[in-house]
Amino acid sequence: MRDRILRFAHNEWFRAFLMALALLLVLHAFVFRFVTVRSTSMYATLRPGDLLLVQRWAVWSGVKRDDIVVFRDPLKDNALRWRRPLLVKRVAGMPGDTIELRAGKLFLNGTRAADPPGMTHSHIVRLRSDADVVAFFRRHGLPLELLMPGRSTQEVPSNPELAAGLALDSAVIDVVPMRLASGSRSHLFPFSPRYPWNGDDFGPVQVPRKGDTVRITVDNLPLYDRIISVYEGHRLSNSGDTLLIDRLPLDEYIMERDYCFVLGDSRHFSADSRYWGFLPMDHIIGRGGPVLLSKGED
Repeated sequence: MRDRILRFAHNEWFRAFLMALALLLVLHAFVFRFVTVRSTSMYATLRPGDLLLVQRWAVWSGVKRDDIVVFRDPLKDNALRWRRPLLVKRVAGMPGDTIELRAGKLFLNGTRAADPPGMTHSHIVRLRSDADVVAFFRRHGLPLELLMPGRSTQEVPSNPELAAGLALDSAVIDVVPMRLASGSRSHLFPFSPRYPWNGDDFGPVQVPRKGDTVRITVDNLPLYDRIISVYEGHRLSNSGDTLLIDRLPLDEYIMERDYCFVLGDSRHFSADSRYWGFLPMDHIIGRGGPVLLSKGED
């Protein structure tokens, strides 16, 4: 009798464990999960070390402009999607929107868009020669990853409000905004001299939308070649001066998926759509919710 009771109790515990595990997997897949912020690209909205709740249901209910989204790294083509690193950015443009940056200011469909709360750009901080740079960074919660050892001049993410606070520190000589980027940058999307853009002056460019018909030319192919060949799985080639898709002449292309354009809130410290292009909406795993645990100012 005693052995029978023990076996029954053991089976009940085992079933309860399986039910709890199944519930956890369902919640993880469809309701929420947690991620730890690793980069400075969203500073000061999110800081390295913050524990972020990810709302998984946004995959089915949809995301909208200005949402913070968590997504699989779209450049890790050599890895299975579920094994790719997670990135966190803010949606600047939805499918069909026209995006442009003018002197660091975002324009959406030709209209100046509001800056995200706390958005930062690069500032140059000059410290006194005897200043403890590490202590200064810690006092103000600045990312230690950006510290340049042995230098009294540091480049930090800041905005006018944060810069005013930094300037009050007794170790600081002055705090000034960095000059805006100038000239074209070959490492920015779409990596073509036909598009002489930089991080502060970018576009205008229309975000692809499912069902849109785009006329493809040699000039605009750099905008869409990754979409066509990688995300939507077609073979691009050429025969003389003729572009081919799956061995057929390519004059027009109908978009098969929706895409968005994402930016980091720390504009000068973010590798985002300006650097690698449009984000497929199906790479998004959820919307960034509240920060559950923050490193704060330590």
